[in-house]
Amino acid sequence: MRHHHACSRAHQVGALLLVAATFLLTRLFDRLLLDASSSSSPSFPLSIARPTSSSADLRIYVYSEDEIQGLGALLRGRDGTVAAATCLKGQWGTQVKIHQLLLKSRFRTFNKDQANLFFVPSYVKCVRMTGALNDKEINQTYVKVLSQMPYFRRSGGRDHIFVFPSGAGAHLFRSWATFLNRSIILTPEGDRTDKRGTSAFNTWKDIIIPGNVDDSMVKSDARAVQPIPLRKRKYLANFLGRAQGKAGRLQLVKLAKQYPDKLESPELKLSGPNKLGRIDYFKHLRNAKFCLAPRGESSWTLRFYESFFVECVPVILSDEVELPFQNVIDYSEISIKWPSSRIGPELFEYLESIPDERIEEMIGRGREIRCMWVYAADTEPCSAMSSILSELQRKVRRFHQSPETFWLHNRSIVNRDLVEFHSWRTPVPLP
Repeated sequence: MRHHHACSRAHQVGALLLVAATFLLTRLFDRLLLDASSSSSPSFPLSIARPTSSSADLRIYVYSEDEIQGLGALLRGRDGTVAAATCLKGQWGTQVKIHQLLLKSRFRTFNKDQANLFFVPSYVKCVRMTGALNDKEINQTYVKVLSQMPYFRRSGGRDHIFVFPSGAGAHLFRSWATFLNRSIILTPEGDRTDKRGTSAFNTWKDIIIPGNVDDSMVKSDARAVQPIPLRKRKYLANFLGRAQGKAGRLQLVKLAKQYPDKLESPELKLSGPNKLGRIDYFKHLRNAKFCLAPRGESSWTLRFYESFFVECVPVILSDEVELPFQNVIDYSEISIKWPSSRIGPELFEYLESIPDERIEEMIGRGREIRCMWVYAADTEPCSAMSSILSELQRKVRRFHQSPETFWLHNRSIVNRDLVEFHSWRTPVPLP
């Protein structure tokens, strides 16, 4: 039998060259992939911020004021005189917009037994500010309304949704900690420990929503005020707001007097002949590269959201702030958060060190995600409503229980008296 000879030197050299070439090509391919991913458009795909499954996986029942005695008062006041159109203004508007959009949503169901979430409409911030309900009446009316909801009692409120759009958050309902401590709260406010000692926001069950930017500024085809080129902006930064006796804001007002060529911070008038109108406000806001957003009465500020529509980079000066849709958005791509304890000349030195190229890049990224601040129908490819529904979809449970619910071998849900759920009578006992 003839034996094969060992590999020649030429074969060995060829093999080594093949290994080396493979290694170099692999490194080159990895580098190309890395470069492509870093230079691609946003690192936060907007498709994630929409409900991803069919409507069968998310079914929301919207309570009607006709079916619950007292619910009408939470919507229109004790005398029913507050119009929904009145409540569309300012931060009250999200309560109205979310309600109206859910009424038209493809995820709405009219069958309570098919619903996996329940929406309780209320314009309580609006009716309180207009004097149509006082704090005591709000508290009593909420308790009365909840006692007429067997489905609320069945889950301990876990599958019920409430909107509290202002800085006060759920504290508008004084007894929220007793009755809504398991419910899903939609609010722009993540912190109220400055005055109340307890925050109504719980990151594991509640959802931070965007503030209500003036409708005239969110229309992509007809915005009341258009951004101006970066090179033509007069100021490095601005703060357009009232001092309200807050340390950070007072410091900005002081700095504006020291550095009038860098920081614009006029004294805003809320009434009288010198009142700054909405359009003029946005014209001022757009005239700086950076829009400063310090804490006010509460940790969140509408100025953060408004800055995206005049295309200045928001600088958050509020340590406790909570921002919406963090499972989708990388906020370090579109904004700056600076310690409120370091508001001073150091801040301006830092902002001046940022190249215009990086500012333009951050503005461009912000332009791509600002649609998530717009309260439009969930059929839109990108909207605040689509993003909220996506968050709500993650809250859906197959089963809910509470300390007052029990179940038997035949899968029936009963109370402590072994009364089957559909035989529960209102008012149902509340905690």
